[in-house]
Amino acid sequence: MSTTPPLSEALADGTVVLDGGLSNQLASAGHDLSDELWSARLLAEDPEAVTGAHLAYFEAGADVAITASYQATYEGFARRGTGREEASALLALSVGCAREAARRARASRPLWVAASVGPYGAMLADGSEYRGRYGLSVTELERFHRPRMEVLAAAAPDVLALETIPDTDEAEALLRALRGLGAPAWLSYSAAGGRTRAGQPLEDAFALAARADEVIAVGVNCCTPEDAGHAVALAARVTGKPVVVYPNSGETWDAGARAWKGRSTFTTGRVAGWRDSGARLIGGCCRVGPGTVSSVAEVLRERP
Repeated sequence: MSTTPPLSEALADGTVVLDGGLSNQLASAGHDLSDELWSARLLAEDPEAVTGAHLAYFEAGADVAITASYQATYEGFARRGTGREEASALLALSVGCAREAARRARASRPLWVAASVGPYGAMLADGSEYRGRYGLSVTELERFHRPRMEVLAAAAPDVLALETIPDTDEAEALLRALRGLGAPAWLSYSAAGGRTRAGQPLEDAFALAARADEVIAVGVNCCTPEDAGHAVALAARVTGKPVVVYPNSGETWDAGARAWKGRSTFTTGRVAGWRDSGARLIGGCCRVGPGTVSSVAEVLRERP
């Protein structure tokens, strides 16, 4: 029987360190992620690589690994000729890879696994995950998300990470799909300038989760570090729940050049401020690697 406490208990006692960008860690190891399935393709082709990426973050000081299921959907796998039964197995494997990494890490601290549930737009692989407003109803979005959430929940992660959500319609659909699964979750929006990517006020977006008992944390990810600070304080005030925050490095993606531009603005000086404003799950997203996560862990463990 596992002796790892529920993640919700850990959040009541202090802060927890999230990992960084899974894709950049895999890319740095030489893997080509240009496929529409992104890192999810490696669940079928090289699951050991996924386990190794998770292990790198655990060894850097992360307490939570977020699985490679962000872009893993039945529809996306079907486009590559993968049947529903095999797709279900790959979704479950994403949790298994993170569990195996935790076992290999042999850490003296508790380690948790968060099963990633990315937005509908991630399946489209056309950038619409950063715009939202897909033209689908809340019911249609719930119908899309529920089957893979059921499979991921059955694989027994510690929490579902409903992440990079661009608008409130999709958040509402995810919260509906979450009911009855028996799994806790965090809800994390992709935001810019105090609004969701679809343009709704973050205050309204966070309020949707305030009444959801299954949601143990609310916040933002895949945003700039600058936008994260305002969002953390707002989420804490609106929901009264622990806040989750894992922004990008601050660099910007140039789609034409297919390259990252600018400089990183993710500094450890921001981390203590996020914590003091209510953040209890703190890590990084795109372009945040093990080195930065190690620094985050040092800051958070200096003063719990």
